[in-house]
Amino acid sequence: MSSNNLITLHRWLLSDTHKNMENKLEMANLFSGIALACKITNNAIKRAGFESNFGLAGITNVHSEDVKKLDVIANDAFKMALKSTREVFCMVSEEEDSIIPVSQSQAGNYVVAFDPLDGSSNLDCNVSVGSIFSIWPKVSKDGHNYSNQDVLRKGRDMTAAGYALYGSATMLVLTFGQGVYGFTLDNHIGEFVLTHVEMRIRTKGSIYSINEGNSVFWDKGTQEYVKAIKSGADGRAPYSSRYIGSMVSDIHRTLLYGGIFMYPGDTKSPNGKLRYLYEVAPLSFIMEQAAGKSTNGSSPCLDMIPKSIHERVPVFMGSPACIEELLTFQKKFNHNHNTNTNSQHEKDN
Repeated sequence: MSSNNLITLHRWLLSDTHKNMENKLEMANLFSGIALACKITNNAIKRAGFESNFGLAGITNVHSEDVKKLDVIANDAFKMALKSTREVFCMVSEEEDSIIPVSQSQAGNYVVAFDPLDGSSNLDCNVSVGSIFSIWPKVSKDGHNYSNQDVLRKGRDMTAAGYALYGSATMLVLTFGQGVYGFTLDNHIGEFVLTHVEMRIRTKGSIYSINEGNSVFWDKGTQEYVKAIKSGADGRAPYSSRYIGSMVSDIHRTLLYGGIFMYPGDTKSPNGKLRYLYEVAPLSFIMEQAAGKSTNGSSPCLDMIPKSIHERVPVFMGSPACIEELLTFQKKFNHNHNTNTNSQHEKDN
């Protein structure tokens, strides 16, 4: 690697690129903790086979999901690293039932929500996984006590968001609301180095990403949209299907190559499976900052306000032309379906 490219994450955060950023030093300190948590998690994944850390931990989380040993390690790493920065007021983790407190002596001014190890069900077969995080300024004036108002926040109010990808290379992709930047971990120097500047998604792509095993449960709009793009309707080339099952991996590919990622609500899971605060909101923020779009099928995901810390929401995100076409199918078929259902209900009554 050329020495001209050695712009580390810390150096970048303190550079003139962010001269207008409020609380730049606090953000640099907070991201040093996030980077540390990602390095610990990355190292644990790489060494899991040697240290017998693959497999289940023998417990379930708040979502009644089996917890992997590496889930526990990653969750502990994020909590420890974030608290040690003294910039965090309180936290939310996918792995914990309730808001995670920070002692008064360590408390700062930011609320952080995170999924410490997204896609962990794929770990044992060596598929890429990731971590996701979102950051808001606290709203409580009381420096000692947090409340739901601090964490049940609209995505558009975020200060920053990002994800780490643990794959053939380890990347940290982030935004402060002024574009998307990617940093790759250089294992020789132990630093995240700037490798992707102002990442932008293609206006239109030809890859779709969705779990087609659930197709019989989808709404009519989603079924007809997927049918159209995979069949080459209207004389266009059919889209290619790519679905990994780790949201970070699927979103990262979509960001680089264009296309659309979908996890809709359906008759089996009306609100979908993905959680708003630490999955949908931060990745929607990144997607919009990269000139993409993200919607729940009717409105932008970033405008949603969750009612609980683990609330699930449907999501469609990716290239703007793909999202716009999807919405035409949602409007056409789901509106007609709802109208017909209501008419039949009135007749029955």
